[in-house]
Amino acid sequence: MCSLSPPSTNLQHILPLQYAHIIYTSTYTSTTVPAIIILIKSKPQSSPSMASASASLQSIPSTLKPLRNSTATTATASNLLSFKNSINPVFSHKLTTKVNASGSRRGCSIKSQSSPAESSRPTKVHQLCVYEINERDRGSPAYLRLGQKPVNSLGDLVPFTNKVYSADLQTRLGITAGICILIKNMPETKGDRYEAIYSFHLGAYGQISVQGAYVTTEDTYLSVTGGTGVFAGAYGQVKLQQLVFPFKLFYTFYLQGLSADLPSELLVTPVPPSPAVEASPAAKATQLGATSPNYTD
Repeated sequence: MCSLSPPSTNLQHILPLQYAHIIYTSTYTSTTVPAIIILIKSKPQSSPSMASASASLQSIPSTLKPLRNSTATTATASNLLSFKNSINPVFSHKLTTKVNASGSRRGCSIKSQSSPAESSRPTKVHQLCVYEINERDRGSPAYLRLGQKPVNSLGDLVPFTNKVYSADLQTRLGITAGICILIKNMPETKGDRYEAIYSFHLGAYGQISVQGAYVTTEDTYLSVTGGTGVFAGAYGQVKLQQLVFPFKLFYTFYLQGLSADLPSELLVTPVPPSPAVEASPAAKATQLGATSPNYTD
């Protein structure tokens, strides 16, 4: 595939005498690869190992016959000498190196470039507060003792659904629906730790899905995993405040990714959270004007 020609003897006058030189020029058809120079420093007195190395170097043939098929040679050389860039349309890296005046490389940096969809994702934080109240009229929660133990244990399931009210407790917005998986029973604090997966169904406004830790004795944060309607594209987190387990909870959402501001009727002044809070009689009775459009029941 290539031919190698020995160096000109004139180079012996250029390089120092204390070095042995082997210089070959490799030619791929019309493409010339830069010369490869192997310099082996010789000691003042030869040693058996140096003599062996010298004998090995002398055994390298000086000429390799080229292939007859020049087309195949060119194609093979092209494959060996060229590199094709593979660029991921979603995510790519730009690698640059810094070279000082002396030509030595001092370092490199990698620049990440995300897709246009990622870079244009809204990051404004929208705050939304709601109450979740169990009024003991929905047969919720159900407790499934899959751990088959007399006390709460790993694997127990708790499906649930409760009513959702606006932060001022004047409007019925919809319901929650989901399931909690018991992860750990904590008798020392008389509580449990669950992994909760559920959604807030808010009628014509859409829904918000959340997932994360639910500890029955303290406030926790859950991840917002998505949304629909006015909450389409939502991500972020929600703070869960336990008021009366498992009947009254107050949520503060910190939503990002929304394409527009939330409707003003959702952004009401919250009633301060406390165990004594109650929805207004009109909201409880879902009277006209006390429900959200097409509220979920």
